[in-house]
Amino acid sequence: MIAAMTSWSAPTLTAGEGVDATVVVPGSKSETNRALVLAALSDGPSVITGGLSSRDADLMRAALAQLGTDIGEVDGAWHVTPPTRFTVPTEPIDCGLAGTVMRFVPAIAVLNGGRTSFVGDPHASVRPMGPLLSALRQLGAGTDADALPFTQDASGGLSGRRVEIDSSTSSQYVSALLLAGARYPDGIEVAHVPTAPGADVPSRPHIDMTVTMLRRHGVTVTTPDPNTWQVSPGPIVAADEQVEPDLTSASVFLAAAAIAGGTVRVPGWPEQTTQGGAAIVEVLTRMGADCTLEGVDGGGHGTLRVTGNPPLVGPGEVNLQASSELTPVVAALAALAEGTTTITGVAHIRGHETDRLAALAAELGAVGAEVSETPDGLHIVGRGPGALRGAPMKAYADHRLAHTAALVGLAVPGVELDDIACTSKTIADFPGMWDELVGSGRG
Repeated sequence: MIAAMTSWSAPTLTAGEGVDATVVVPGSKSETNRALVLAALSDGPSVITGGLSSRDADLMRAALAQLGTDIGEVDGAWHVTPPTRFTVPTEPIDCGLAGTVMRFVPAIAVLNGGRTSFVGDPHASVRPMGPLLSALRQLGAGTDADALPFTQDASGGLSGRRVEIDSSTSSQYVSALLLAGARYPDGIEVAHVPTAPGADVPSRPHIDMTVTMLRRHGVTVTTPDPNTWQVSPGPIVAADEQVEPDLTSASVFLAAAAIAGGTVRVPGWPEQTTQGGAAIVEVLTRMGADCTLEGVDGGGHGTLRVTGNPPLVGPGEVNLQASSELTPVVAALAALAEGTTTITGVAHIRGHETDRLAALAAELGAVGAEVSETPDGLHIVGRGPGALRGAPMKAYADHRLAHTAALVGLAVPGVELDDIACTSKTIADFPGMWDELVGSGRG
């Protein structure tokens, strides 16, 4: 891992220095942590291959170990043996700034029949947790707060089946309850009941991923309507998992080709996927890049090749509700493009690692981009990289904001990021991988 709060000068490519690189992207953070949770909840040992090595995954493995799960590593694969009964940790579980840890693990810990405390990074206390903890209270678990840090008490056991929550701030509440629901005495029924009429659940592909993975483990999941999910009680069958590459993490490298010109190839790209990050292909195509999936094998995986044709073209309206993690990359592309971009459907990312909309508006504004917040996104007027200037940019301890600065700095000299270390959340050595990418354009 990179040392905390490491400042970084973003490397720049001059006109004509197009990239030419093949980037092997680490495993999907979303799939990795779901695979770990399901392995810990299963009825026997299993093996996870291709799992992401990052701070978020390390935090998840440590949290599950505190609950009694044994996770060993052999030749890069994780061998997971679930406990006969989940234990009560003697120390608080550290969630860091990981949404999957702070939301998935409490839904598991209620199965230990005791008191479990959770803590996190300083920024973690502002990440929304209330709807999940409300659901656990509806099932009989007590909690002493609605945000980190908190302690939950499951000593009274669980009862009931249906919970009603407002999931408009995160799909992870739904996924957390579905992942553990088969182990609850009566299973679970999760109903999204929005406080604001019409407020939808964001990032639905992440729920689709949860449901798909549960079914691979023999769990019965039904969806009687778009806002209700039902999980039948019963065993979660142990099954080995192969984790896909993280398509959202791949997006920053693919975007580099669109900005600088040249070609970036990402092997292992799935022809069909529940990852929201796959939407980057449509965005890049609309902005002028050529995207082709080549050499698809019998397992439905090939190499995605993106070739840039600068200058970038503002795509107009881009709805990222189902793939909101792409917002920082798309915002960087929009600031460097010629024309307007309006990103919609992402109001909920104000509650991510930081208020991403405010942070993007501030940091892109610092380099001279014309950016304004809207109720559910951003409006960006792009005038090309020549209209921007080098300046300090802040990451807000958010790996995706660091990716924004890297992309802007690729075309604008003088971008100085205050914290590149936060990229270890999803990519163990992002600076090294980025240097190799930029180096490919310099010959």
